[in-house]
Amino acid sequence: MAEVALALGSNLGDRRANLLRAVELLGMRGVRVTGRSSIWETAPVPNDQPGFLNAVVLAETELDPVTLLATAKAIERELGRTPGRRWGPRPIDIDILFHGTDTIDTPELTIPHSQIANRDFVLVPLAEVMPGPLPVFAKSAEELLARLPLSSATYHSRFEP
Repeated sequence: MAEVALALGSNLGDRRANLLRAVELLGMRGVRVTGRSSIWETAPVPNDQPGFLNAVVLAETELDPVTLLATAKAIERELGRTPGRRWGPRPIDIDILFHGTDTIDTPELTIPHSQIANRDFVLVPLAEVMPGPLPVFAKSAEELLARLPLSSATYHSRFEP
């Protein structure tokens, strides 16, 4: 059983409902959520699209990293995500931040996620659910966040149905 951390984001449709439905679908596919951050609102990058709601969930799963990625992509499609421009608007985005202490670097999948240390919209919710040193980084999310410009993240709501 692997402990995983997943980043969720949505900036199209009912953003909060999209996050909740993604967690529900993860649970139906062998990813048991054990912890949830709050939901945070963040400015989009690039900024020519609606703002995002973001959260991080911790979970346990028997799925290997490649199967977990395929599961996340299938859920994204089920919730209406279609191929489009990179970093464009989307009803849901599910990124694997950590899969236990695994490190993977392939064209399809990088774990830990390659941009964790550069994204306030990941670090702010991650700090809530993983307050200690992060796998591989040997620094906490708060320490990594302190190195970035002032965060645009604002508290939105608790992440529960």
